[in-house]
Amino acid sequence: MDAHRRTFLKMTTALCLLQGIPGHAIAAPPTADAIREAWIYLIARALVVRQEILDRQGEDFAFNKFTYNPLGSANFVNPNFDVAYLEGWVAVDEHSYAVIDVPRIEGRYYTAQILDEWGEVIANINERTMPSKPFGKYALVLPGTDHDLPADMGRIELHSAKAKVLGRVELKGDPEGAVALQRQFTLSVSGEPVIAEPVPLPAFDNETLIGVQLFEHAEALLTSAFDVSPHAAAMQQQVRAVAQYVASGAEARAEADARLKTIVAEFQHDALTRSAPYRNHWVGGAAAGNYGTDYFLRAAVNYAGIWANTAEEVLYFVATRDSEEQPLDGTNSYIMHFPADRLPDGVVDAYWSVILVSVPDYRVVENPLKRYNFNSYSDLKKEADGSLKIAVGPEPVSGVPESNWLPSRRGQPFSLTFRTYVPKEIVRKGEWQPAPLDLSL
Repeated sequence: MDAHRRTFLKMTTALCLLQGIPGHAIAAPPTADAIREAWIYLIARALVVRQEILDRQGEDFAFNKFTYNPLGSANFVNPNFDVAYLEGWVAVDEHSYAVIDVPRIEGRYYTAQILDEWGEVIANINERTMPSKPFGKYALVLPGTDHDLPADMGRIELHSAKAKVLGRVELKGDPEGAVALQRQFTLSVSGEPVIAEPVPLPAFDNETLIGVQLFEHAEALLTSAFDVSPHAAAMQQQVRAVAQYVASGAEARAEADARLKTIVAEFQHDALTRSAPYRNHWVGGAAAGNYGTDYFLRAAVNYAGIWANTAEEVLYFVATRDSEEQPLDGTNSYIMHFPADRLPDGVVDAYWSVILVSVPDYRVVENPLKRYNFNSYSDLKKEADGSLKIAVGPEPVSGVPESNWLPSRRGQPFSLTFRTYVPKEIVRKGEWQPAPLDLSL
């Protein structure tokens, strides 16, 4: 046992004797694994709080009101340029409920995705998941509350007093039509709910993730939003035990801080390489959106691309390394080569897309062409044998049509996110991944 743990045990045992509590009731200081598990569990909630704080700083922000993002908007992490996008925060209490109105949409992909304050999907409103009511009005209510709702209004119980709603309408070569439908989504509220302020976390970004300070806010983070995970109670007790240890004295805090520096660095690396199956030099294909007890995946998704949806709607793949397992570097040129019988068009019932973002902030990389992604409707030229090549690099790549070139920035590390919307069984079973990035010399 190290000196810090011996000191901690002596102090807590003495305190218990003074208070008449048996010394054997005091648990040993948390192990490195216990600290790691507690931090991973709690950071997922903190990342959602961080997003709420950032969103509330937006111009004209208001709860229970949609923001209709302009087409091509890149003002958030890992953006989606394939859809007309809208978003809003819901806030309700026992005396009020929010109302989302979804327009009737046919012939193109759409969904209204509702998520809780841990990043768990509550529901998707569309013709696949809600075939009995794929459009129209739904009341979003606090659990257990009783409201006199109109007969034609659906009811969706939230997990806590706040939720995030994201709407997506596929462009499908008709951006004006998509925007017209986007504007028909509405969000409103009955009454005037009391809205709690977000937990006042210190500012942090993906490069400087919060470490030991996170546990100073543990109780507020845990009690401000219900977690639907089946093992939440056990994990929250573990978090509280670590928080108690961190608060027990300067030496204990210093020990936890030292361990967390390593834990955070490992998480930042593993989130992009070990959060899901790693096949064909892509990590992905794992079912996100609802995580059960996979707290690492939930934290990794909230870190690298918050607000992920369920596998029935979309499966994601992320590449940060080339086919030789070297980190992707914007100075280099790469080629992705899809054989004719493995084209992305053939593995989705809706559409696919691939976007290039910088690391570690996951924002688009500006370029003169303003070309940030490709998708099912991009004017990509195929090879004579029916295969498809996509090039990535700071300038056009020899042997690949310029129309198939996705620009990078010299000296800037990057990653690719590949989305498969309404993926077919071959994707859901893990039998298809995007083509690897081969270095082009």
